[in-house]
Amino acid sequence: MIKLICAIGFLVALAGTAGAQFGDLMKGFGLDKESGKQATKAAKGASSASGLSAAQKSLGDVKIGEGLKEALTVSTGNAVTQTGAAGGFLNNEKIKIGMPEQLQSLDKGLRMIGYGPQVDEFVLSMNQAAEKATPAAKTIFLDAIGEMTIDDASKILAGSDTAATEYFQEKTTDKLTAAFKPTVAQSTDAVGVTKQYKDLVGKYQSVPFASKVTLDIDDYVTGKTVDGLFVVVGEQEKKIRTNPTARVSGLLKEVFNK
Repeated sequence: MIKLICAIGFLVALAGTAGAQFGDLMKGFGLDKESGKQATKAAKGASSASGLSAAQKSLGDVKIGEGLKEALTVSTGNAVTQTGAAGGFLNNEKIKIGMPEQLQSLDKGLRMIGYGPQVDEFVLSMNQAAEKATPAAKTIFLDAIGEMTIDDASKILAGSDTAATEYFQEKTTDKLTAAFKPTVAQSTDAVGVTKQYKDLVGKYQSVPFASKVTLDIDDYVTGKTVDGLFVVVGEQEKKIRTNPTARVSGLLKEVFNK
């Protein structure tokens, strides 16, 4: 380890106006302000549903909502199971957590002088921490699904192939970050990654004229864990939207049949 630290130290030597005009127009037709609001809301609802097929529109709002919630329960459940399994991050190149950007210049140099196994151990420990953290997402996703309104469901169903994933990102990112970080911190401490990182940076900063390196490894791993989870949620959502075999119930087949 001392040789590794020394080697590292060396190697890293117009909305307001439009609203008023709309209000004037409503008055011109003898409609009050509340009627104008209702008309606007109806127009927005029609717009959000415009991406639905005739078959989907005929199902009704309740069934659409139930179908979408079932789809999201399936897709998020699959994503949590996949990322939380052994190798769920490490063996998936799309979400694998690599060396932090601040330390990437070390990677090649360390491997060239025979410290590849130590670098691999560092990377392995970060990915294992992510895999241990992701199961906490299941409850958070289920809560977000339960809070979804009929209007939310219609917009998501009529949206892009990752509209639900984007909805989850907006609604749950902060909660996921807060839930993941304690597990990440505990996991990184358990496998020694935090201690290794601090040892490496501490030794490097003791080198004369070395620039200061600041990186909270737990924040880094937590952020990458959240990002990776949403990548997989997006993939699962696309499957249900585009692949009939991924629709595992009659309701899903009915709602997503365009």
